[in-house]
Amino acid sequence: MTITHTTLSRLAGLAAVAAGLIFIGVQINHPHLDAASITTTEVVVRGSMKVLMTVLALIGITGMYLRQVKETGVMGLIGYVLFGAGYLVIMCTSFVAAFVLPAIAGTDPSYVSDVIAVSTNGTAAGDVGMVQYAFQLQGIGYLAGGLVFGIALFRARVLARWAAALLAVGSIVTPLLAVLPDAFYRFLAFPNGIAMIGLGFSLWLAARSTRVSVPEPAGVA
Repeated sequence: MTITHTTLSRLAGLAAVAAGLIFIGVQINHPHLDAASITTTEVVVRGSMKVLMTVLALIGITGMYLRQVKETGVMGLIGYVLFGAGYLVIMCTSFVAAFVLPAIAGTDPSYVSDVIAVSTNGTAAGDVGMVQYAFQLQGIGYLAGGLVFGIALFRARVLARWAAALLAVGSIVTPLLAVLPDAFYRFLAFPNGIAMIGLGFSLWLAARSTRVSVPEPAGVA
């Protein structure tokens, strides 16, 4: 298979679609998290899928940005950096939740409970160290990046504008849902997930329709 710009763009689009589907899927019927449930196979699998989701999302938004660098301008760059940084930190915190917390839940359940509390916008009873700042950083990058990147994509008029608008609006609505109980908190993934699916599919279509112009051979004089 020949690796071309079009091929990479289409793969990035598929990665974004997969990321959106996983992001929504792992939240459906998500069990309540505590020091006991976090060691279960179901929660570990869901956490592992979240790590995979962030990798696919990073590939997807990179493809979106590179597809319209000129059209999005400085706003697009700022949004991409913020959004990408947010997903990078989410990758780290998801890795900790999937592989570190289950390993220490038996020996230090209070710390695990505090980390879970911080991750769901609760209050930790003890000191969780730098993990607390990591969750704050991922929130800023995810929300601010989603808003700025969504606006930039909407203004660029290259990919599906409804999906770009949903990405931006979802970033505004997220802080409102974050104060709701855990059952409603899981719905935070839906606007972003649907937006990623729409943008990814739009990127795949845009790359598919791209045709490379081959210059006609010069005629013989």
